[in-house]
Amino acid sequence: MANKTRLMALALSGVIGSVQAGEKEELLKLRNTTTNLIKQLVKQGILTDKAANEMIKQAEVEAGQQAAAAKAAGEKETVPADEVRVAYVPDFVKDEIRQQVRSELREEVVGDVMQKAKNEQWGLPNALPEWTRKFKLSGDLRLRSQHDYQAPDNIPNSYLDYQAINNAGGVTNAGLDAFYNTTEDRQRFRERLRIGIDANVTDNLKAGVRLATGNQRDPVSTNQDLANYGNRYDFTVDRAYLQYDAIDDNKFKWLTLSGGRIKSPWYTGGGEFTGGSELLWDVDLSFEGFAATWRHHLGDSGRLMDAGDQSHQAYLTVGAFPLQESSFSSDKWLIGGQAGMDWAFTNQDNLKLGVAYYDYVNLQAKQNTTASGTCETNNRANTASRPEFMQGGNTLATICKEGTRLAPGTLPAMVGLASDFNIVNINASYDMALFAPYHLRFSGDYAKNIGFDAQEVSRLYGSPVEAKTTAWQFRADFGWPKAEVAGHWNVFAAYKYVGRDAVLDAFTDSDFHLGGTNFKGWFIGGNYGLMKNVWLTGRWLTADMISGPTWGVDVLQMDINTQF
Repeated sequence: MANKTRLMALALSGVIGSVQAGEKEELLKLRNTTTNLIKQLVKQGILTDKAANEMIKQAEVEAGQQAAAAKAAGEKETVPADEVRVAYVPDFVKDEIRQQVRSELREEVVGDVMQKAKNEQWGLPNALPEWTRKFKLSGDLRLRSQHDYQAPDNIPNSYLDYQAINNAGGVTNAGLDAFYNTTEDRQRFRERLRIGIDANVTDNLKAGVRLATGNQRDPVSTNQDLANYGNRYDFTVDRAYLQYDAIDDNKFKWLTLSGGRIKSPWYTGGGEFTGGSELLWDVDLSFEGFAATWRHHLGDSGRLMDAGDQSHQAYLTVGAFPLQESSFSSDKWLIGGQAGMDWAFTNQDNLKLGVAYYDYVNLQAKQNTTASGTCETNNRANTASRPEFMQGGNTLATICKEGTRLAPGTLPAMVGLASDFNIVNINASYDMALFAPYHLRFSGDYAKNIGFDAQEVSRLYGSPVEAKTTAWQFRADFGWPKAEVAGHWNVFAAYKYVGRDAVLDAFTDSDFHLGGTNFKGWFIGGNYGLMKNVWLTGRWLTADMISGPTWGVDVLQMDINTQF
């Protein structure tokens, strides 16, 4: 019995050796966990890269010192005279230890396995098949209260709504709808619902579909006005695309190819604070066509990074998008390219730059050159030059007039764009982590339409037209990068100037002065997190007409946002 006890003691000493090996593994896990935690604190802006690196280095120094001290103590340890150490453990002792360990762990292991079986629905007849795991469902729902306040010195019936005129076939047919509302305040409750499904087709290739509410003929808004009991909401396909991402051995995404109805491929000065500047592209605008983005990693300068970090890169994006197809006229296209960089500094500051050129093809109006000039004698090629959608502001030309060949009129029955649009666009933003976890971010956006030909535009318009071809915006944000957690907040303020023919009015911001160009003004607002994935947004936008009769509009928006 005494011999068996001694052998048990010797076996336990062997187990202790294995436990020490297990402790080493646990220490490695603890080290990796701690390092990942520090990286997350850096990403949240709570720690800077410099402080994180110093913490890790200090921990390594202290660990080395402790290991050296433990080794020195081990070398001085002496074996007691009555203790015998052997490297051999008899099999019957191993069997007894093994049985004891099994009995102690069986209950815990069985419990873990049963819990996993329950979570993964092992053996259930209604469990989801393997192919369903390829799909990812996401969405968001926004409720909005919007108040539109018209300035008291606005002039009634001072601006024609040419989109309504084109739809009705002339000013006479449009009636009261031929004019914009410039005098009556308006209050609306609105809702936006978007549901997206992403499916993994194969490695690095996915298919995506997004459904959204909103007017089918309005490409820059997915809002649905309430008070719609007489009808149901429109719910249509907002995006449908294929996207391929090429990833290298370091998990760096160096190439993205996408086609179909896709999200905007362009950098617009945005970040985590906002979807970006809407000087050229409204945030709700989807692009139909094809785009490719090539990225080159620039190095990290010692910054603490994860595999696949995209924060040090130069990029080049190109895209081609058909805007309007016709069998009787040349198709309309948007062709663009953008080059830029994204650079994160060691102190968590971030600089982003983008320079772009956008060329609109076959966009100008083709006028009826018959003697009467009426739409009755207009050919289909001229009719096809009519824009499918306008928000207002761009200089327009009459395509054809109301009336008949025998009794021609003077009012326009159909209008189109007088200017060509070839736009140079520059975006820049600088995000400062000086007040971490709060960030201070400055961004600017500038656009110039170099395709404006004053002589040609004046000819199509019918009288001299002054060039108003520049647009710009400056914005400042302060607070948490995101407000999707309870108590997180941020605030912002911006000034915007949009010349009449600086950008295409159909695709620019639909909220500033209720959409379009030829406006200037400012807006302020903020976000506040109510709970996880729920936050409140408030904005006040005030804008006035740059040229033409007085028309000022203030807009107050209060949103409850959710995402899932």
